Amino acid sequence: MNQHINKLRFTGKTAIVTGAGSGIGKAAAIKLATEGANVALFDLLDDRTAQAEAEINAIRPGSARAFDVDTSDPARVEKAVLETAELFKKVDIVFANAGINGVLSPIEDMKFEDWQHTLSVNLNGTFLTVKYAVPHLKKQGGSIIITSSINGNRTFSNFGMSAYSTSKAGQVAFAKMAALELAKFKIRVNVICPGAISTNIDQSTEKTEELKEIVIPVQYPQGSQPLSDGPGTPENVADLVAFLASDESVHITGTQVYIDGAESLLR
Repeated sequence: MNQHINKLRFTGKTAIVTGAGSGIGKAAAIKLATEGANVALFDLLDDRTAQAEAEINAIRPGSARAFDVDTSDPARVEKAVLETAELFKKVDIVFANAGINGVLSPIEDMKFEDWQHTLSVNLNGTFLTVKYAVPHLKKQGGSIIITSSINGNRTFSNFGMSAYSTSKAGQVAFAKMAALELAKFKIRVNVICPGAISTNIDQSTEKTEELKEIVIPVQYPQGSQPLSDGPGTPENVADLVAFLASDESVHITGTQVYIDGAESLLR
């Protein structure tokens, strides 16, 4: 047996992970696969996604398949979910994780198309992923986990992130509405709110020149991470995702869980 496989909580189960090519999504996909799940990797197909697929299949051959998905595109999401169900025969776990920071700008200077793009990827993408997965989850029940953020829920000091924070607050409301609606089908829905995590999401960030006009300087001489010396890791978040996906959290739904080392309490 592969030395990486030490606890098979998810044997026989299938997980969909969006934004699976890197960061939190990749770490969660690896975690679920090493514990027995087949994993559908939803992301734009590129070298990173191909590498994630190869890494997982090296651990458990045939357990991962990458799908070319833009989560803001209904047709591509629906097609990928159907292909996942056909390939792996079922869907038990959905980790709606894909997201971007988008354009950071004062409200009056933000272009509508930039606002719309951030909400489309983050909020519409979550809705579409859940919408098309629900019919498959209803067959046996399952777990949905949504990646929100401390931004828009506990923290409002990241200037220029009005679109991002709005999308993240919306995800929390959506998760709670879905949790109640889907409870009778034994589908649990929870939302995680990470703080600073070492990922490549900053590559999706564009700061406008006008941003400096609204920033209020805030300095923490001893750092902004009370529990640690720096940001958390994708693997920290993956452990939480696996817990919420497992039967160990069978009585937890409609809950938002902060994973930020107390960062949002300081700020």
